[in-house]
Amino acid sequence: MALTLSKKAQAVKPSSTLAITAKAKELKAQGIDVVGFGAGEPDFNTPENINNAAIKAIHDGFTKYTPASGIDELKKAICDKFANFNKLQYQPNQIVISNGGKHSLTNIFTAILNPGDEVIIPAPFWLSYPEIVKLADGVPVILRCEKSQNYKLTAKQLEEACTEKTKALILNTPNNPTGMVYSREELQAIADVVVKKDIYVVSDEMYENLIYGGAEHVSIGSLGEEIYKRTITCSGVAKSYAMTGWRIGYTGSSAEIAKLMGSVQSHQTSNPNSIAQKATVEALSGPQVTVGIMKNEFNKRRQYMYERLCKMPLIDSVEPKGAFYSFIDVSKLLDKSYKGEKVETVGKLADILIEDYNVAVIPCGDFGFDDHIRLSYAISLEQIQKGLDRIERFINDLA
Repeated sequence: MALTLSKKAQAVKPSSTLAITAKAKELKAQGIDVVGFGAGEPDFNTPENINNAAIKAIHDGFTKYTPASGIDELKKAICDKFANFNKLQYQPNQIVISNGGKHSLTNIFTAILNPGDEVIIPAPFWLSYPEIVKLADGVPVILRCEKSQNYKLTAKQLEEACTEKTKALILNTPNNPTGMVYSREELQAIADVVVKKDIYVVSDEMYENLIYGGAEHVSIGSLGEEIYKRTITCSGVAKSYAMTGWRIGYTGSSAEIAKLMGSVQSHQTSNPNSIAQKATVEALSGPQVTVGIMKNEFNKRRQYMYERLCKMPLIDSVEPKGAFYSFIDVSKLLDKSYKGEKVETVGKLADILIEDYNVAVIPCGDFGFDDHIRLSYAISLEQIQKGLDRIERFINDLA
């Protein structure tokens, strides 16, 4: 009898964003001048004060195991940050520090889901959400949020989608891939439904520091005692502090859920990296000047990219208010022909762009929208200009 491998693992889709990024890096290694719009990470170096804190930790010998859910010093720093920035009151026993945001989400769904539990995921969504839910034996329920509603979930949609099997909603603001930010009023309406239906909301706030143009970041868990009880707040230092490779994410939740997540993590990975934890203490507690500098630079790039996109024919985009992505409707391009063949799919469009125009973009079929692409402006203004020139040339070459 042939041995069979895990059906669950075989059902997992590989990350298309990582695949596109790898292809761009491969071409660059061959000396080809590729503009990569796939980047999900800042192009800045980690701030020096954070690096120095890590170096000190190494010299101090802070290189051993730590408690599985993280060191108390960092948990307290996270509690302070939650209180001051998010208006959320958590105690250290409600905090779990993990190996990045994906790990935090994996812990969350492992802790709250039983086989067959449904998790509502508004589309467009970050492509890892459904896969993480499925790996935890949950059932993703995708709700499409149209451009006419700024790609944001409405309370009415949520209420109509809830069933007896609904366990949780994933809410991502600022949003990847759209850059949309939910207003306080929109969040309050969603919170009312969450409380009424008695489900959890997993609030992914990874891009919380990167908000532009007068928009404000509101944590849904801050809107009252009842929604607070049902909220698991997820964040990290990757995007705001240019610390993607350090792999530190964290959650605030009820003490009961935090204990379960800590237990799961103790068997899966033990503790998050000790040195990175010390660096994160400095990131959250030290000077925040570099956060503002990076945000200002992202804002300049955002404005330039949006203005250029608005002038291009046959595409449409909404102005992003947060994160560092533009979400672009390319449905009209799919009906056009390139070299005598219909473009047809966003996957084919992305292949043409990288192979013939040396531009890497993210096709968003795996984000729940198979007629959109995502461009990151976490690259230099010079690269953005060059890449947009090439995309414009491609559009003009279509028949």
